[in-house]
Amino acid sequence: MRLSEPALAKLNLALHVRRRRADGYHDLETLFAFCTDGDMLHVETSERLGMAIEGPFAPGLSAGSDNLVWRAAELLAQAADVEARAAITLDKRLPIASGIGGGSADAAAALRLLTRFWKIDPGHAAAVAPRLGADVPACLLSMTTRGTGVGEQLEVIDVGSLSGTAVLLVNPRIPLSTPQVFAVWDGMDRGPLADWREGRNDLQQPAISLVPEIGEVLQWLEEQPGAAIARMSGSGATCFALFDSEADRTRAAFACPEKWWNLATFLR
Repeated sequence: MRLSEPALAKLNLALHVRRRRADGYHDLETLFAFCTDGDMLHVETSERLGMAIEGPFAPGLSAGSDNLVWRAAELLAQAADVEARAAITLDKRLPIASGIGGGSADAAAALRLLTRFWKIDPGHAAAVAPRLGADVPACLLSMTTRGTGVGEQLEVIDVGSLSGTAVLLVNPRIPLSTPQVFAVWDGMDRGPLADWREGRNDLQQPAISLVPEIGEVLQWLEEQPGAAIARMSGSGATCFALFDSEADRTRAAFACPEKWWNLATFLR
């Protein structure tokens, strides 16, 4: 038996960092949205747990116990009291350390996939998700949600007008770690998130200070005909623009400089 599950790219349409907490994490207010494209996971019958990684961004990734997908499988099996028997293949299509879900989306997809494969209660996946990372609960839902706390407190938002919006993701092909970006954030609380369209990404300027190419990507996106909103997602370095039409988005994708990675997709 072979089953498949997409790991959809995550976007932070707005990301407000409110304060640093005593535990070292940061209180956030964000609006998560998900694209219709991303990585892909497959699972087949096996006598033990195994993992393989393929795809354009596979090089350099570990397929062992330190991979979030592997950890998700182990924790889910423990929670459901089943044998961790599965041969998992991750088709890695999204850039690594790029602010669009990455490992979190892959781990969440693994939870959904193995829940079906092992025929277990989905509640086990929901219980395990927070142990794998702050973004994993949102990625498990893969729905438009407002996130608070460290991003794990979720409220599903009905933003029907967003579904189907044409979006272009652009990454300068430079990995950027979240701790690096938070380390240079100035710590200033610039206020709560009300209307995401009037919102911001508080990590955008810190990320640009580390990777100036992000500023170049954003400027290029803002200049594209039909681009309504252009921002960085998460802690970067991927940026995105929402477009008024699919045609405008497609023209921008064709015009994107070859030195940058891009993905023409839609909001889910």
